[in-house]
Amino acid sequence: MGDGAIGNEGQSATAVVTARAGELAEEIDAAFDRLLAVPDDARHRLYDAMRHAAIGGGKRLRPLLVQAACDLFHISRVSALRVGLAIECIHVYSLIHDDLPAMDDDDMRRGKPTVHKAFDEATAILAGDCLHDLAFQILSDEDTHPDPFVRIELVKALALASGPAGMAGGQMMDLEAERTRFDLATVTRLQNLKTGALIEVCVEAAAIMARLPAEARLPLRGYARDIGLAFQIADDLLDVEGDPDLAGKALGKDAAAGKETFVSLLGVDRARAQAAMLVDQAKAHLHGHGAEADLLRAIADYIVERDR
Repeated sequence: MGDGAIGNEGQSATAVVTARAGELAEEIDAAFDRLLAVPDDARHRLYDAMRHAAIGGGKRLRPLLVQAACDLFHISRVSALRVGLAIECIHVYSLIHDDLPAMDDDDMRRGKPTVHKAFDEATAILAGDCLHDLAFQILSDEDTHPDPFVRIELVKALALASGPAGMAGGQMMDLEAERTRFDLATVTRLQNLKTGALIEVCVEAAAIMARLPAEARLPLRGYARDIGLAFQIADDLLDVEGDPDLAGKALGKDAAAGKETFVSLLGVDRARAQAAMLVDQAKAHLHGHGAEADLLRAIADYIVERDR
């Protein structure tokens, strides 16, 4: 990993990413506020639950990745924001369902009660379902991109990344990990699906909107795959060494459930070294780009610098 500094000011990657993510978070929250205006009818509890999960908190790393990748191709701010919002809908829905008693059974998320605790299980399930649907509503709208062929490719890419060949498939493997001992290759496959697929589609979406041919997308895919894996290794390290108050959720649950992680398989030092190697490798994939890729480079460094 490099020195974590970018730009002439020599700011750390954490400072740069935190500042940019904070600015973007305000736009994401404002967009959710508009989309999830509470109706004056019997659905109000559902909308309140969706707002509880979607507005406030979270790193907003996925929308920021979309914006950073779009910067490479001068894609409009509106398109980047809407695609990032759609991917964040999928991410938030997955957290709601992941926290349910039938899954990870968590009481806290982003520093506040999980949706099934703040409301009830049935409402939480519906809130997750509706955020999933909202993602594709956003992508299919012509406000996202004027070209219908681009919109349908965005829809397909996000569907693949969030379904059985992506995030949901990885989640199923994660459930099986409580009953089966996984080796390093299987844990890597699990995390490439559960965490990596949604990170990869953030970068892929920019390539789709830029209408890049398949072969031109390979370096970006390599970057996204490497940071996705580094992100999960960093999460595993935080699960062992992190502060629950900073994380806004319970830590140490994987070990308590008997799941194999990168840390349990590699040890702390080797896991940290592997994450650093992946970050360096990710940034190497951007060698064909100049300053327009600085935010992507900062995000790669931030992934292993972060404390939450």
